[in-house]
Amino acid sequence: MKVRLSRRLFKSIHESAYNVNMPDGGTLPARGTNTGALELFRTFRIFGLTVRLTVVQKQYVRSLFDSIARRYDLLNHLLSGGVDTYWRRRAINHLRPVAGGRILDVATGTADFAIAAARLAPREVVGVDIADEMLALGRKKLAARGLSGIVSLRNGEAESLPFAEGSFDAAIVAFGVRNFERLDGGLAEMRRVLRPGGKLVVLEFSRPRRFPFRQIYLFYFLNVIPLIGRLLSGNSEAYAYLPASVMVFPEGDEFLALLISAGFTRTHAERLTFGIASIYTAEK
Repeated sequence: MKVRLSRRLFKSIHESAYNVNMPDGGTLPARGTNTGALELFRTFRIFGLTVRLTVVQKQYVRSLFDSIARRYDLLNHLLSGGVDTYWRRRAINHLRPVAGGRILDVATGTADFAIAAARLAPREVVGVDIADEMLALGRKKLAARGLSGIVSLRNGEAESLPFAEGSFDAAIVAFGVRNFERLDGGLAEMRRVLRPGGKLVVLEFSRPRRFPFRQIYLFYFLNVIPLIGRLLSGNSEAYAYLPASVMVFPEGDEFLALLISAGFTRTHAERLTFGIASIYTAEK
């Protein structure tokens, strides 16, 4: 299923997203709902009228990421200003207490986070994702690095993980949790497959708070990146969706509250690089 946004509809989303957390508020739905990024495309306002657009998010996200698979790693570099590799290393350091165990990488994409986790010499790393094109590229990267015996990739949904309860010592997600169809369901599933005392590490984009870096970065985030994406791939829709999805994701204390609601304990958030990204940690 291919869902397309008209230029006018995206303009409304873009303008609303730009005002999220601003003093005068925004018109996007309340953050912290359990529908994840799907809500971004459900209800918004155009010329004072409330418009509802229903999509099947899982199919949309799968189609979107398959379409940009070859450029996905470049997109992360653009979104992060080139420091996403450092963020991954910093996030993986939180897994040292469970090094040597089994690690699950949810929404693994092209396996960059799984590759970073392999540096801890775990017993096994398993990556799951719904986008087959992303997984295919990930397997090529694993083979090129000689990691195919340690890291395996398979198709799988965050809300219905194909693993037994208590199967893993750690679960990780990098830049993917905001795309879960049901955020609460995905968090609950990751907790289910963790052993007691198991560790959760989530790396996700967040929104800078301090003036003037916030204003400068949001202009780059919402205007420059979609333009570069269109020039590089011809798919402006995908490169518009990804920054917009960051703008409505429940970050900081809101996300910690969702982790607690899912049953996690010892929750903690660490903001990185002026707040462009955050590392969230928790335990079962």
